[in-house]
Amino acid sequence: MTTVEELFVSIAGTNPVIHGLVGGLVIAGLNMLGALLILIWRNPSKRSLDTLLGFAAGVMLAASFTSLILPGIEAAGGSPVPVLVGFIIGVAVLDRADMWLPHVHILVTGQARADAPEAETEAEAKIEAETKMASVVLFIIAITIHNMPEGLAVGVGFGSGDLGTAIPLMLAIGIQNIPEGLAVSIAAVNAGLRNTTYATFTGIRAGLVEIPLAVFGAWAIQYATALLPYAMGFAAGAMLFVISDEIVPETHANGNERVATFGTMIGVIVMLYLDVTLG
Repeated sequence: MTTVEELFVSIAGTNPVIHGLVGGLVIAGLNMLGALLILIWRNPSKRSLDTLLGFAAGVMLAASFTSLILPGIEAAGGSPVPVLVGFIIGVAVLDRADMWLPHVHILVTGQARADAPEAETEAEAKIEAETKMASVVLFIIAITIHNMPEGLAVGVGFGSGDLGTAIPLMLAIGIQNIPEGLAVSIAAVNAGLRNTTYATFTGIRAGLVEIPLAVFGAWAIQYATALLPYAMGFAAGAMLFVISDEIVPETHANGNERVATFGTMIGVIVMLYLDVTLG
């Protein structure tokens, strides 16, 4: 057991479910930190945000393989089939969720609303306000669903009992939650929440779902060990779907694909470093 693992156990004990709770609190806390950044960095450029989101994508991309897919195959005795089955289910679930809800990247840019003509009458203003609020509610639901695989991934990681894999995964997802939390707060403003404080609260709230999902993931694996490779594949598939369907198109939509790509490469490097040094 490494020094980092020993320190974690000294703080959280040896119960994997408690480990999942701590992991959920850590990643949700870092999401909160990102959401709070809008209070001091009120108007980050699209280039900066695309670079940060590219970094988040790189971290998630590497983590999907080093902390979920490969350990899942190992947990299945070397067979990739359970992981691939879980992977396909994870992709299918996120695909259905995207069909039911608006794409997050449409709301992140908010250009359609920013460029729309101002309401001319009180009735039009009321309709516009109701439309914006409906968009905000749908946005919160959408981003919450996209945060769920991350919480589940951390919980499953700790539920496996392999702290060498779970701790780097927790740190990686927590680090990439910082730019994601900021992006959610900015998107909430663009979707109609001009009150920066409430937009910040929206960013924080979207990450809170990761806590119960982390606890559930750790708890479920304790009572159904055979599900571990399936659960790891599910989390990896869902995370990779979010990267490909939401983050990459968003970061490449405004002429910032080069800096976003460099951000992705740096994210991969950071995750690989964490995995090697802490794993």
